[in-house]
Amino acid sequence: MIVVSAASGAFGRLVIDQLLTQAPADHIVAAVRNPEGVTDLAARGVHVRLGDYDDPATLRTAFMGADRLLLISSPELEPSRRTGQHQAAIDAASTAGVGAIIYTSFLGADTQAHGVTAAHHATERTLLASGIPHTLLRHPYYSEAFLNADLRAAITSGELVSSTGGRNINTAFRSDLAEAAARVLTEDYHLGRAYDFTGNLWTYSQLADTLSRISGKPVTHRERRGRAPGVQGWLEDQVRAGALERQTNELSQVLGHPATTLDQAVTEILT
Repeated sequence: MIVVSAASGAFGRLVIDQLLTQAPADHIVAAVRNPEGVTDLAARGVHVRLGDYDDPATLRTAFMGADRLLLISSPELEPSRRTGQHQAAIDAASTAGVGAIIYTSFLGADTQAHGVTAAHHATERTLLASGIPHTLLRHPYYSEAFLNADLRAAITSGELVSSTGGRNINTAFRSDLAEAAARVLTEDYHLGRAYDFTGNLWTYSQLADTLSRISGKPVTHRERRGRAPGVQGWLEDQVRAGALERQTNELSQVLGHPATTLDQAVTEILT
């Protein structure tokens, strides 16, 4: 039995979509905070169980009978609360006799214990101390934070604006990461490993060229003088500081094929 926690989120749903191509539906459990919100999964034959990160008793029940558990990190951003939720999930997995845990960590969590990686670093240490066989899937930032339907506005205006200093970006698409997670859940040689996943490096200048070529309309890249508002500004700060330039081939190795290319992504977004 494969249990996917936080299965109602965008990433969890993609993982279940992939699992349904590789395993019978009645071997898959979606553990969710609100079972009424995933009636579509139940209609596809997936078992749906209540599993709330803030209610350890529900986690123990949700994880019962699991040979493999995909522990998708909590959406909670406050590090201490997130760490506590993950601790509760690992404790529940131990009590329920889960055979192995696959955890969605974050790139750099093995060496950094602050900011974005704080809760992930603590959770990796908790997993190691638990004695439960496990695999770590360290994700980069999602490509969707940068490559999305907003790119159509750049085609309309003929200008793509960023404040990234020409630095490389190593994001990966949820769909690729979900496929990789499904493979790790259903293949036998990943336990005990830690994977540092990244997609193909790209820059905003390359993105502008790609938009021009695929849309047939000229798009130029311009560096923004000021900081973008909100989360976009923070993300661009990380890029400009070089924090997203690390690249590995581990995602493509687990997938068994290349990760989604910039051309493929832009084509899908525009169509």
